[in-house]
Amino acid sequence: MKRLVVTSDDFGNDVAVNEAVETGHRSGILTAASLMVGAPAAADAVRRAKAMPALGVGLHLVLVDGTPVLPPKQVPGLVDGKGRFRDNMALAGAAMFFLPATRRQLAAEIEAQFAAFAATGLPLDHVNAHKHFHLHPTIAGLIARIGARYGLKAVRAPIEPGAPSLTDPWAKLVRRRFRAHGITVPDAVFGLRWSGAMTADRVREIIERLPDGLSEIYVHPATRDDYPGHGPAYRHRDELAALIDPGVRAAVVAAGARLGSFAA
Repeated sequence: MKRLVVTSDDFGNDVAVNEAVETGHRSGILTAASLMVGAPAAADAVRRAKAMPALGVGLHLVLVDGTPVLPPKQVPGLVDGKGRFRDNMALAGAAMFFLPATRRQLAAEIEAQFAAFAATGLPLDHVNAHKHFHLHPTIAGLIARIGARYGLKAVRAPIEPGAPSLTDPWAKLVRRRFRAHGITVPDAVFGLRWSGAMTADRVREIIERLPDGLSEIYVHPATRDDYPGHGPAYRHRDELAALIDPGVRAAVVAAGARLGSFAA
């Protein structure tokens, strides 16, 4: 059986993203969205999500390229002088791994983001991290431990068939680790090769070649390409167009794929 979850990341980052999530779900193939609980338009995203009960909403854990949910003074090892998470993921990751004080702050911030999601009242469909930072072994371990208290049942491991990546060994390790905890992890994930440029033609081609098992396609749709916080050179509007393209919907039917959220 071919099962397919189509997920929008960055839900709550801007109203332009939230509008695209709603359109993609109501009029297209979008079945899930990953919520940035501390983002500027998070409240608007939650309001929309509650009107779309079939949309599987998960936590998009932000530990880079954003601001913490906790006050910056409580997580000084994670932020820069402006109170934002450090942009250098290599240096930030090293501190999280080697420095006990930073690991404690990291655990507190992850806990705070899980708690903020729980406070929305939305069921937790899945968890992933902004820029796939959950491939970091310390972050992955904390997600598994803390997530268990919040009903964590599914996590993304970004392993794309036919698109070898330097992160594949870490992603495979994360997949094994989470599955050992009884957490669902997709067999295949699509979106790395064409991140920010998942056009209708590309999404249709992925679906036509969809493997058996559970697959996830992740996208970054928005109604504007230039919203605050947009991806550099990302074709956000084209990704929204792909979600509602009749040919893409027809490809899902032709492939015999069952669309749904992770919970479904």
